Amino acid sequence: MGRYTGPACRLCRREGMKLFLKGDRCRMAKCPIDTGRPAPGMHGARPSKKTDYCVQLREKQRLRRSYGLQEGQFKLFFERAASKRGITGEMLLQLLEMRLDNLAFRLGFGASRRAARQLVLHGHVTVNGRRANVPSMTLKVGDKIEVKGRKQSQEAVKRVLDAKGREASSWLTLDKDALRGEVLRIPTREEIAPLVNEQLIVELYSK
Repeated sequence: MGRYTGPACRLCRREGMKLFLKGDRCRMAKCPIDTGRPAPGMHGARPSKKTDYCVQLREKQRLRRSYGLQEGQFKLFFERAASKRGITGEMLLQLLEMRLDNLAFRLGFGASRRAARQLVLHGHVTVNGRRANVPSMTLKVGDKIEVKGRKQSQEAVKRVLDAKGREASSWLTLDKDALRGEVLRIPTREEIAPLVNEQLIVELYSK
């Protein structure tokens, strides 16, 4: 499966907002969004009238790129959300939040979701005591995540945790000394708080 290997800032410029793909570096003064750089492409700075489809597509792209998913992966998560009881948009957000790479990011093991995914791919994370190297693995309430591996990797994670006193999300518990976290409950819509209107994504896929 293909993956995007270009500059992360280009994606933020295309969506016209910060997706925080580079972690704390996105808060630096030289961020292209803060400096007012236009969207990439020959006609990036040219204003145009947006259709309903365009608005819905941009919302989907923002959410997909925020979590670092390819189109096929994202559609599978939407189909799983649509098959569950409840509000499809909220179910989608909760499923995305329960991915292993996102949980590692929420616990502060990585400065960004991309960094947390790399940590998982390199086999430095265990789930319930067993090695887990699949970023898309969906966890459930009560699962425990721990950083293992080389001492250098653990020290790198500790530096991220110590940076500006990062704390885990309220629906997770974190033991900074042991580099271990646990899923307490499924997050609510307010606790996830993504920068998108998920209802527009539901409308897009419902066509």
